[in-house]
Amino acid sequence: MIQTDILVIGAGPVGLFTIFEAGLMQLHCHVIDAIPQVGGQLKEIYPKKPIYDIPGFPSVLAGDLIDNLEAQAAPFKPGYTLGERAETIEKEADGSFLVTTNEGTLHRAPVVIIAGGLGSFEPRKPQLAELEFFEKKGVDFMVKDPSLYLNKKVVISGGGDSALDWALYFAAHSSKKIHVVHRSDSFRAHKDSVQKLFELQETGQLEIHTHAEVSRLQGGEKLEALEIKTKEDSITLPVDYWLPLFGLSPKLGPIGNWGLEIDKNAIVVDNTLDYQTCIPGIFAVGDVNTYPGKLKLILCGFHEATMAVQTAYKIIHPEKRYTMKYTTVQGVKGFETLETTAV
Repeated sequence: MIQTDILVIGAGPVGLFTIFEAGLMQLHCHVIDAIPQVGGQLKEIYPKKPIYDIPGFPSVLAGDLIDNLEAQAAPFKPGYTLGERAETIEKEADGSFLVTTNEGTLHRAPVVIIAGGLGSFEPRKPQLAELEFFEKKGVDFMVKDPSLYLNKKVVISGGGDSALDWALYFAAHSSKKIHVVHRSDSFRAHKDSVQKLFELQETGQLEIHTHAEVSRLQGGEKLEALEIKTKEDSITLPVDYWLPLFGLSPKLGPIGNWGLEIDKNAIVVDNTLDYQTCIPGIFAVGDVNTYPGKLKLILCGFHEATMAVQTAYKIIHPEKRYTMKYTTVQGVKGFETLETTAV
């Protein structure tokens, strides 16, 4: 079981900044996110998109902002449970919360801060009759361990940044030719990635199938082949892994069953003080919350996280009086905390 001061649900920009603000108060955070890497939709969906309303940055790419926030949080040694979804929550006799993921990983903390952005991101799945049977038997919607796919027959479907990034990675590191299937000849990914994709096709490391889609899965106990329908005909490709990377769809997910007050797929909070939910000890910050006058902006989420952590400190250390110290005076070194403990 993982024990920490604050359990943060969501590793997007607001979740990462929560780690930093908590660290300044010598509170340690552990983060759960359903995506297998930090960054939320900024990293997963549009890492190359410029953002113009982050103070101090006239323009910053979404992916670079995440890298900076991760580096800012790093001195406080946060723990991460990635690629797992926060599924259930129970309040224990001592007032702490026990959160279990869909993989059965247990986390305990006196404070939970939900920074889930637009919610839990669920993969967009194609409508194929055999899909459910072959899930985790050759069909994966996210890449958790890249080494698993090296030197294997891999087919990737999709035309966005995630699909092309992984196609380029495997083409560069695997001995097998990578196949990319896309229903159009126009790719949504960054232009540099698209150019590299076609360059690799010329060298034979990769093959692109446009105006095409997977129409049928074949195999016994595990996936063995894909039937791909093209404009002209159908082809069958032997395969070890199929990665349909069609992006992620935001949903509130299991958090909607935690007994919180929900309004239009967002968590209602008290914005007069600390963005606490109707359950004391559980906060919601960033795009996942709602209150009168709510603005879904990253910078607003930063403010909400800062205020939530102030009250979190009082819950965790009711006997102590916290004196705020400016980082301009003390820096960050003096604030560093201990790592997550496993019990």
